[in-house]
Amino acid sequence: MTQNTEPSGALATGPGRARPAKAAAARPSWWQSPWVAALAVLVVFNLLYAFPRYLTGGPGQARIPLDPSFPAHYAVLVGHVVFGNISLVTVFLQVLPWIRRHYPRVHRVSGRVYIFAGALPGGLLALVLLPYSTAPSGQIGLAMMGVLWLLTTMLGLRAALQRRFVDHRRWMVYSFAMALGTSWGRVVVELMAHIPGFKVDLPTLLDVANWAGWVLNLLVAHWWLERTGPRAAHLVR
Repeated sequence: MTQNTEPSGALATGPGRARPAKAAAARPSWWQSPWVAALAVLVVFNLLYAFPRYLTGGPGQARIPLDPSFPAHYAVLVGHVVFGNISLVTVFLQVLPWIRRHYPRVHRVSGRVYIFAGALPGGLLALVLLPYSTAPSGQIGLAMMGVLWLLTTMLGLRAALQRRFVDHRRWMVYSFAMALGTSWGRVVVELMAHIPGFKVDLPTLLDVANWAGWVLNLLVAHWWLERTGPRAAHLVR
């Protein structure tokens, strides 16, 4: 196969020249991609579903019971929610192909915000809150999700600093899967709660949410990485 050294998009003329592929022209816009639309809906759902409750400054608005033996419980919870929502918004910016291609600086900056103002503080505060969870079996799921979120994020950061961009891409996809785990868990709870004739107590639903969201995300992330194959991340140095 002859290597085409012409710039992308240039017209190829003359004998032996390959015609430019028209696949790019037929490719749907980024906003028409089903997975981008699903992620956008998830981010907006989370912002509208959980975030506003913690902007009032009133502990009575908390979605989980507060432990009176831990005076800083509500403050730590608010911090976790804020950092978690920052991570969700920046995940959306990170995965948009249009931003990666046309605004690489936005991609870089949003990636740093995701790590240092989203995933790392959000994951650490999640572990601080863990002993005060009221669902014992759910604690294990939350603990695993928090540890994996921190671990995959730090491995992704280390790979980027070492300029190992294929590994960086893989670890950050896993990190994003962990970041979205709680949000998908909320979706699962809402769907189960509205199934006609399906009755289950709230603690059980919370236990399901604490496991289902991140486990499903991790499986989907692994499947997607294996399907797309190893390739360098689109990270502009």
